[in-house]
Amino acid sequence: MKRIATAVLGLALAFPAIGAEPGIEGLYQKLPTPQPTSDPDRIEVVEVFWYGCPHCNRFQPFLEPWIESLPDHVRFVRMPAVFSDVWELHARAYYIAAALGVLDEIHPRIFAAIHDEGRRLETLDAIRDFFVAHGVDASDFDKQANSFSVKSGVQRSLVMQRGYGLRGVPALIVNGRFLVSGSTAGSYPKVLEVTDALVAREHEAAGG
Repeated sequence: MKRIATAVLGLALAFPAIGAEPGIEGLYQKLPTPQPTSDPDRIEVVEVFWYGCPHCNRFQPFLEPWIESLPDHVRFVRMPAVFSDVWELHARAYYIAAALGVLDEIHPRIFAAIHDEGRRLETLDAIRDFFVAHGVDASDFDKQANSFSVKSGVQRSLVMQRGYGLRGVPALIVNGRFLVSGSTAGSYPKVLEVTDALVAREHEAAGG
């Protein structure tokens, strides 16, 4: 399976912002075509990531406390990107964990296994062994590995990343309208600062 260089895909391309606000001008990309969100009553922020991406891994310590601080009118969603066979396999791992109800436990451990322990996790058998080592029944894993819900999740990731015009990860998509990344904003803290500003603007526009 061919791996795409993380040096290329670890950065989202920067584009000039349209209709930018003071303080965040040029620090985000306005999507050419707004994309659907999963909850029209809340402002949605989607994190697009890949488990094998070192930039995504380094982003997590900044992202996690930010997620905990989000107000009720914001809905946070994770979405694995799919740019190659390995990326698709890791996306399956994410959706398998979600289907089994162990995502909160497994998600950070996959990052740690790859980036801290040097485990590759590039075959389904390796991922199966990893899940079993963390308390998942092997038959339950097998049941979900090729299930409709997992296949649908991976397919939706493919469709949405094309709609977002993604060229790399990590990236945050705000309300299906804006893309913010380290490349556009300049640093992980600035990514979250710009995202907060865009969330506030979307909330105000919605009458919040």
